[in-house]
Amino acid sequence: MANLLRCQRIGCNATFTEDDNPEGSCTYHESPLFHDGMKEWSCCKKRSHDFTLFLEIPGCKTGKHTTEKPVIATKPTPAPKQAIKSKTPSPATKESCPRCQQGFFCSDHGSQVKDMSSKPSIQAQSTSEEVKLDVQGSVKAPVKKIVDINQPQICKNKGCGQTFKEIDNHETACNYHPGPAVFHDRMRGWKCCDVHEKEFDDFMAIPPCSKGWHDAEAAL
Repeated sequence: MANLLRCQRIGCNATFTEDDNPEGSCTYHESPLFHDGMKEWSCCKKRSHDFTLFLEIPGCKTGKHTTEKPVIATKPTPAPKQAIKSKTPSPATKESCPRCQQGFFCSDHGSQVKDMSSKPSIQAQSTSEEVKLDVQGSVKAPVKKIVDINQPQICKNKGCGQTFKEIDNHETACNYHPGPAVFHDRMRGWKCCDVHEKEFDDFMAIPPCSKGWHDAEAAL
């Protein structure tokens, strides 16, 4: 039996053999672009703020599978603009920072300790918990999809993407990143293991830091 090879094109990640690699068998993207929290494919201009959804955008180009890593073209660095003094002071707290409110990583408040004086009262906490319980009680539990234990599935855990069968699934079968992915100042990395790289290929090659069960319905 011919050895299975792993395609290195971005957006593919399929396995193939040299004898079974026809033209059009590979669907892939060219290179990614990252700017102000937005992730975009340079080839089809499709974009997403969520990194998991970004990686799931179907490839727009076809060709043959390959074991050669693609060369990612980088945009030339623009000449620095003259600094303009801003009259608006930066938000002093994480709660008033628009970047933090939108769920993006913020270098100013990434490790800021919350002010104890802003801690809500016990009565307010109790009211909040009661409302949460009422909402949870009114929401029906999602129906779990019944799957044949021998049916191949694709793991949706970040950094995994392997094909598995439920019959072979166990508590250390999956190597993945709990996340989230962090993009800041041209650096790309994982907050879970605090590893960051400048190049996209190097970022995608960061070894997963956790083990667990494969999950074909992982939360995005």
